[in-house]
Amino acid sequence: MSWRKMAVILGVLLLSASASLAWDAKSPPPRAPDRDPSGAMWLSIIHPGLGEWYNAGWGGWGNCNRKKFWLGFIPGYGCPGYLQIRSAIDAKRGKTW
Repeated sequence: MSWRKMAVILGVLLLSASASLAWDAKSPPPRAPDRDPSGAMWLSIIHPGLGEWYNAGWGGWGNCNRKKFWLGFIPGYGCPGYLQIRSAIDAKRGKTW
């Protein structure tokens, strides 16, 4: 594969990632009152972002912290890694994003 093709592919990936992150620039949903923080913590240990989504009352894709969810697929950073721990702490504290 030539350098030019790789540069185009990398550019498209960066553009789509930045568009996805810009889409998340709205205020977080309120925390659902009947949610157990310990359950949310364990969901975030399974995959970053799931605990915050649980705290928001599941719902549609708009209640999901998409940035944490997609970054959670990066090995060593997302799952397992720093983001998994950070997400579990945030979910235990009742945060939704």
